[in-house]
Amino acid sequence: MTRPASADAALPGPELIRPAATVMLIRDTHPGLEVFVLRRVAAMAFAPGMTVFPGGGVDPTDRVGPLAWLGPDQAWWADHLQVEPDAARGLLVAAVRELFEETGVLLAGVSGDGPIGGLDDSTRLAMIDHRITLSAALAVAGLHLRADLLRPWANWITPPGRTRRYDTFFFVAALPDGQQAEMLTTEADLGQWRSPQALFAQRDAGTTALMPPTVAMLTDLAEFGSVAEAMAAERTVTPVRVRAGDFPGFA
Repeated sequence: MTRPASADAALPGPELIRPAATVMLIRDTHPGLEVFVLRRVAAMAFAPGMTVFPGGGVDPTDRVGPLAWLGPDQAWWADHLQVEPDAARGLLVAAVRELFEETGVLLAGVSGDGPIGGLDDSTRLAMIDHRITLSAALAVAGLHLRADLLRPWANWITPPGRTRRYDTFFFVAALPDGQQAEMLTTEADLGQWRSPQALFAQRDAGTTALMPPTVAMLTDLAEFGSVAEAMAAERTVTPVRVRAGDFPGFA
């Protein structure tokens, strides 16, 4: 049984819930796993100053147009995310697009066993400006979206009472060989690799602000000693419907 990507999306005005995708990009280091995070600028309407994973809302163009695809098909993703197939396609495309736009890391390739990447920075900027879609950019370059490089992880829904609400799906992906993650988005003022433990220490010291879903995801990642362990984890994705009073003191 599947559900719409945003079961409450019919609610009017500020209560409209927008589907979103975010990617926990991870790498192996000594002594352990690190994840790439961004600190959102203070002027942002949603989650200002918060340290988050790369991601954003699903764009209508993420669901349409021809798309070369490698890895588990849309039906597989629909089943594992508990959404309809077209919603699953939109979430996967949004995850890959947002990761590329914000960090320069591209989860795409010519084949399932070849190099990963292949779009230049001018194409990335054209995507940000809505002059080209991800599917069109991949088609021009002869690339396939590498759905096999992502793993489903979690689904959290912004509680009522917020100006903006999101039905956010979290994915995990390993940093591809030969690629580097950078802070490339104007929506952030800092990009960094940190272990979950280091981010918790920064939070406790008052130097890093984390939203409840981010805390939950970092707690999950802290259980794994390597990228391979995290990527092999079997996850059941069910909607976490947070209530406004579940996290006292968090606005």
